[in-house]
Amino acid sequence: MRFFSLMGNSFGCSASGERLVSAARDGDVQEAKALLEYNPRLAKYSTFGVRNSPLHYSAAQGHHEIVSLLIESGVDINLRNYRGQTALMQACQYGHWEVVLTLVLYKANIHKADYLNGGTALHLAALNGHSRCIRILLADYIPSVPNFYKLVKKKSRIEEFGSEFDEGSLYETINRPADGGVTALHMAALNGHVDSLQLLLDLGASVNEVTVEDGTTIDLIGAGSTPLHYAACGGNAQCCQVLISRGASLSAENAKGWTALAVARSWHRDWLEEVLMAQPEAQASTSSSSPYLCLPLMSIVKIARETFHQVVDGELVDGLEVQLGETFVPEPVDF
Repeated sequence: MRFFSLMGNSFGCSASGERLVSAARDGDVQEAKALLEYNPRLAKYSTFGVRNSPLHYSAAQGHHEIVSLLIESGVDINLRNYRGQTALMQACQYGHWEVVLTLVLYKANIHKADYLNGGTALHLAALNGHSRCIRILLADYIPSVPNFYKLVKKKSRIEEFGSEFDEGSLYETINRPADGGVTALHMAALNGHVDSLQLLLDLGASVNEVTVEDGTTIDLIGAGSTPLHYAACGGNAQCCQVLISRGASLSAENAKGWTALAVARSWHRDWLEEVLMAQPEAQASTSSSSPYLCLPLMSIVKIARETFHQVVDGELVDGLEVQLGETFVPEPVDF
């Protein structure tokens, strides 16, 4: 009897659940609000097969108001679909920084890895070059102190950062590998996302991390490859220059015995010959820090969580749009 009761409840709410999915996907806030007021349990509905919830759909489409509404209705913020992806991962994949900000404010777990290749939200943001998402994901790790990048670069004493800075946790998060040892820096380098590459390096991403042979992933570049090998495969000269100026080795060989230059030749990236044959001291200087570091997000997020309902649905997102939005990128200034 319990089985039939559960089945009855499932069929009874499926029509309303699909309506909520449509509202979440289309950004219909009024429809979503009405459905959730009628039955708050609909927030936990998921589609058959792919097991995408309304939260996944709204996050993937960038509807941060509906994301907030669903979370307040009791949905599990870290709910996974059949790929093991959370709503945060999907928001990072598609670059919806407003949704990422909302989910981070509600303390979504940024460390969850998917079932396909062990990638996290950070990997997806780096893969697609969404620097704003990267910066927001790491808001709880980066203290709101002036000249943060300069302090990290000169390896300042911990006291200068304040008690909120955990350098070990930041380093571990930034350099966490997905399957095959691929880091977020590898992904940004391969796909030529210079802004994301610069930001990751400023936050402590290692140029020396190498991929591994794990027997499950297809690695056409070769195990033992550094981010520079990946940048050479991707063909972006500026990414190569930035990595070399930050200490990436031109002579490092992967498991195939290939240097970055050999990778570039293998993939017919002829325009990289000059860059990958030049001496490191001859590379262009890249001493300026990423512009995304100038915003004191840790303090902003802390204040926002303390005054939650006043800021989540609009005020905070609108305020940060000036700093992180599509039409304006802040200059690398001290605050």
